[in-house]
Amino acid sequence: MWTTTQAEAYTRWLATHHYENFQVVSFLLPKNLHQDFYNVYAFCRWADDLADEIPDKAEALRLLDWWRGLLHSMFAGDAWHPVFLALRSTVRKHEIPEQPFADLITAFVHDQTVSRYPAWQDVFDYCRFSANPVGHLVLYLCGYRDPERQRLSDSTCTALQLANFWQDVSIDLLKDRVYIPLEVMDRHAYGVTDLFAGLENDAFRAVMKDIVDRTRELFHAGLPLVSMVDRRLSIDLDLFSRGGMRVLAKIEAQRYNVLRCRPKIGKLERVGILLQSLVRQGFRPAA
Repeated sequence: MWTTTQAEAYTRWLATHHYENFQVVSFLLPKNLHQDFYNVYAFCRWADDLADEIPDKAEALRLLDWWRGLLHSMFAGDAWHPVFLALRSTVRKHEIPEQPFADLITAFVHDQTVSRYPAWQDVFDYCRFSANPVGHLVLYLCGYRDPERQRLSDSTCTALQLANFWQDVSIDLLKDRVYIPLEVMDRHAYGVTDLFAGLENDAFRAVMKDIVDRTRELFHAGLPLVSMVDRRLSIDLDLFSRGGMRVLAKIEAQRYNVLRCRPKIGKLERVGILLQSLVRQGFRPAA
């Protein structure tokens, strides 16, 4: 039987040693929030691995249903798995509801059953489950619970998800996933078969321009949130937004040809984005 201390040590280890080498906790966040972010990350990491690391879709769906059951049990007061033992203290401390966690599981289930998106609204509906709950969780952890901040966060998180999709078009094709709305492809007479054939013609570039422009609008719509949170969180939010917009600029700079060359932000560019964000927030009046 795990103790809470052991469970938190496990989520901390998982967050800092996973093969993705993803930086879960920003150096800008208060130390008293680090463990809570580790706990939330561990929940997401387990769900993601159950969805992506299990080759049999039926088995992956069964395990995701099991994970949803453990989540529901935790909110009912019963937890034995180390992730949920650790997460329980976080949700109690910050009064986080079950819905954002359940929505994330729904997104992973969606990935097992849907691989094409007819319209923009279908993509946005997916992002409502896959991306927006992450923003809500961050806001809860940082003490923000109001609908207006959540609405702005939704714009930013959806934009980040979309920028990642457009950056990873070639990678998702290997998984038989196409996140580009089919209505946009139809508008420019570009088909899914063209996409799988790697055809980067004028029609493809027109498709990419449309979706990049739409994504940038979402980033701009979410930017007011940066000035509505405390300075440390605002720097993180600014970094994520500017980094996402830099990915879009990279896509444009290579004439939207993302099938043969995945756009990436180099280390020096990341440092530049950080410095620019620090300067912007340095001139911001103290709250």
